[in-house]
Amino acid sequence: MDKSRILFLVPLPPPVHGSAMVSQAIRNSTRINRSFQTDYVNLSTSRKMNEIGKHCVKKIFRFFGAFSKMMYKLLFHRWDACYLAITCHGIGFLKDVPFVALCKWFSPKVILHLHNKGLSKEVYRWPYRWLMPWIFRHTEVILLSERLYSDVASVVRPEQVHICPNGLSSPVDIKEVSHSSVPHLLFLSNLIESKGVYVLLDACQILKDKGYSFICDFVGGETKEITRRHLEEEISQRGLEEYVVYHGPQYGEAKELFFQKADIFVQPTFEDCFPLTLVEAMQHGLPVVSTDEGAIPDMIVDGENGFVCPRREVNGLVNAFEKLLTNNELRKQMSKNARFRYKERYTLDAFEKTFQQILSEILN
Repeated sequence: MDKSRILFLVPLPPPVHGSAMVSQAIRNSTRINRSFQTDYVNLSTSRKMNEIGKHCVKKIFRFFGAFSKMMYKLLFHRWDACYLAITCHGIGFLKDVPFVALCKWFSPKVILHLHNKGLSKEVYRWPYRWLMPWIFRHTEVILLSERLYSDVASVVRPEQVHICPNGLSSPVDIKEVSHSSVPHLLFLSNLIESKGVYVLLDACQILKDKGYSFICDFVGGETKEITRRHLEEEISQRGLEEYVVYHGPQYGEAKELFFQKADIFVQPTFEDCFPLTLVEAMQHGLPVVSTDEGAIPDMIVDGENGFVCPRREVNGLVNAFEKLLTNNELRKQMSKNARFRYKERYTLDAFEKTFQQILSEILN
C-alpha cells in the first residue's frame, strides 16, 4: 500500500522558538516520516532572534526562496496533503497567505497548525476580515488546546479542529532538583514585555521588602523591546541587584545547569499560547508559577504542580512565591507532580502518536 504524500511547510530553527522547535521535532521524527512520504520547505525568514519583526533585504530573499522551492515541489510532485505551521495574526499571517493559497490550489487537503493566537483581535480589520475566512475555509486545523478554539471560532467550525498538545523529548540525564539554602527562581524567555518581565521584577521587589531570601535568574536574549542595559536599569531602580541576575541567552548544557539549580520556575506571561518552557520546567520537576493565559491552565493544575495566577497581577505572583518559599514540603510534592504530569501528557512520544493519528484521520 502506497504511503500518503505530505508536503510540510514549516519554520525551522534558527532562531529557536516554540513553533520552530516543534517543526524540527516533526522533521526528525522516525515515526512520522516512516508513516508518510514527506518533504519539507523551511518558511522561516529570520535566522536570529533579533531579526524577528524587522524588515531587511535578506528576509525578502529568503521569502522568495522558500516560495520558489514550494512552487517547484507543488508543480512537479503530487501531494495528498500540505501541512503548514502558520502565524494567525499580523504581518506573519499576511506573509503566510501566498503559501496557503498555492497549497489550496494544488493539494486536495490543507492542514493548518497554529502555534500562536491573536486571530480574534484582527479578524474584523481590513484586510483580515476577508482573508482569514477564505484561508481557513475547507482546511483542517490543529490547535494545541481546546481552550484556544475561542480565538478562531469566528472562521473555523468545530468539525475542522483537531487537538494536539506539544511535547518535548526528555534530556538524557535529569538530575534530582536540589533545594539550596537560598531558593532560586528561574525565568527563561527572551526579554519581551508580554512575557511578564516588569510584573516579575515588581513581585521580586515586594518579596525583597518583606524580607524573603531568594535569587531570581533571568535567562534569555535581548530584544528591541528590552535590552540588557534597560533590564539592568529596571533592576537597579528597584534595588534588586543582589536578588535578580541577568545571564543572557543560554543553550544546551549551560541552560540545563540553570534548570538543575532552580527551585521554582516562573513565567508570568500575558500573551502566550503553549509555552514549551513550561514543559521543560515540568521535565525537570520544577513547580511552575504562571498565568491563566492560553493553554497554560491545561499544563499547570493550580495547587498541584504549580500556581496559575491572574495576568498582570503582581500580588498573585507574590502570594504564590510566598507559599513556595516558606514550604519545602510543598515544593517537593509539586516537584513530583510536575514530573509525573510531563511523563503522562507532554513527552515527545505522546506528541508524535497524537500527531500521526490526526494526520492519518485527515488523509483517510
